[in-house]
Amino acid sequence: MSLEDLRREIDEADTRIVQLIAERISIAQEIGKEKKRQGTQLEDRERERKVLENVRRIAREKSLNQQDIENIYKQIVTVSKRRQGIAVAFQGEIGAYSEEAALRFFGPSIQVKACQRLDDVFKAVERDEAQFGVVPIENSLEGSISRTYDLFLDSSLKVCGEIELRVSHCLIASQEARLDLIKRVYSHPQALGQCQAFLRHLDCELIPTYDTAGSVKMIKEEKITDGGAIASARAAEIYGMKVMAKEIEDNPNNFTRFFILSPQDSPPSGNDKTSIVFSVKHKPGTLYEFLKEFATRNISLTKIESRPTRQKPWEYNFYLDFEGHREDKVPREALENVERISLFVKVLGSYPKAK
Repeated sequence: MSLEDLRREIDEADTRIVQLIAERISIAQEIGKEKKRQGTQLEDRERERKVLENVRRIAREKSLNQQDIENIYKQIVTVSKRRQGIAVAFQGEIGAYSEEAALRFFGPSIQVKACQRLDDVFKAVERDEAQFGVVPIENSLEGSISRTYDLFLDSSLKVCGEIELRVSHCLIASQEARLDLIKRVYSHPQALGQCQAFLRHLDCELIPTYDTAGSVKMIKEEKITDGGAIASARAAEIYGMKVMAKEIEDNPNNFTRFFILSPQDSPPSGNDKTSIVFSVKHKPGTLYEFLKEFATRNISLTKIESRPTRQKPWEYNFYLDFEGHREDKVPREALENVERISLFVKVLGSYPKAK
């Protein structure tokens, strides 16, 4: 067979491949429509894992490099997901840590929706302007994000996933700025608090803002040359600014945990956590009786925290995370029992543990 004949066969094979990819994307779009009609989650990481497992098996049977084929299919899956139209809301500007968490969790194919406030993230998902939301729930150094917890009390949204993100702060400024001439530093109060040692040496005015990446955007738009912002290196890249100092946080063990919001939580995966909020009577022993239902069943509690009820002074709601899924037999029995001895129990959601 001549070279031209072989090339013609390649062209024909390429045509068939593209036609099949187009067919697959079309089917993925129909799946997305059906999921929206049923009100189920568009993102299905377990299904994606099985698809990639299957193509690796086929590659192995055909004596092809499994990793090469998986990489090709990851791109196809990304395009398919993009056509399904997965939108994810987050608080902050493009380049915020919350957006990075969304991209890490869902992949680069998603459409992101930037919201100014945490309240707006909840509203975007509740109004079906986004299928998912990403909200910070706690930081390893600064503790819980109180506003996020409060918003769960009045929302019907569920936690369907979690992700932990290593937070590494940079001092960012305009391209012509000089470190010795920086007089003001802008950022979210938590970011300012996490970089105190570096900022003391810098000896400048600290100005709190609503967002890390938003501070970078403001410096660029207002052409501030004697001010800097604390944000991620990715934010500097997005807005075309200069990183003047890297890893300026006081403690390298700086992680933020994010919850993934959805109208439904996730089905059991075999490696799950459940988050609840509850209140008990203000009497001696009531909290002990509540927690005993978990202890006697050998259910591991991973977090418990109190927050004011916002109704009566010095009365509290408790937020609790435990290992297991609410549909699993043992956790289900515990939840049924604690409902009888508490003022109220609300399951925020069951979801796979963060890797």
